[in-house]
Amino acid sequence: LSEPAVLKEHARHHETGEPVPDELLERLKAASLFNEGFATVEYTACALLDMAVHSLSEYDDDFDLAKFEKEYLEEQGMPQGIVMRHRPAHFAHLFASSAYAAGYYVYQWAQVLDNDVFAAFEETGDVFDPETAEKCRKYIYSSGNTVAPQELFKSFRGREPDISFFLKHKGLV
Repeated sequence: LSEPAVLKEHARHHETGEPVPDELLERLKAASLFNEGFATVEYTACALLDMAVHSLSEYDDDFDLAKFEKEYLEEQGMPQGIVMRHRPAHFAHLFASSAYAAGYYVYQWAQVLDNDVFAAFEETGDVFDPETAEKCRKYIYSSGNTVAPQELFKSFRGREPDISFFLKHKGLV
């Protein structure tokens, strides 16, 4: 919904029918980036803690998760002014069963992939480019689990995922 080409077509003044002005689009974009650094750090802290907890091969019956969390975040240099968005108790869906086999990081990794795929459209100069859309349909949306997802991505983009599009989307570069 934040793509200028879409907004120019569909976000029109209710009386005049004029498309949304470029200046307003720029202000909307700037506002959408507010606090992204903070949000990214708090989310990344959750993902790193989740991976650290899942990496424990053994622990005592008196394992203190709150203590582990505090020590781990201090070790990682977590800024004092930022707290984790979700605490380990919110990770229940990650531990509840073997049916959900993803770590907390998967949410940010999905954004990395999403931003990189969208960049393929932007690189054509037309976010509605039919050729790119067909390639995306073929390699991303219609292949399901027929091929490893990483291979499908590489077939679509011709390379490994690039985190720079994620960082750009969040206004961090």
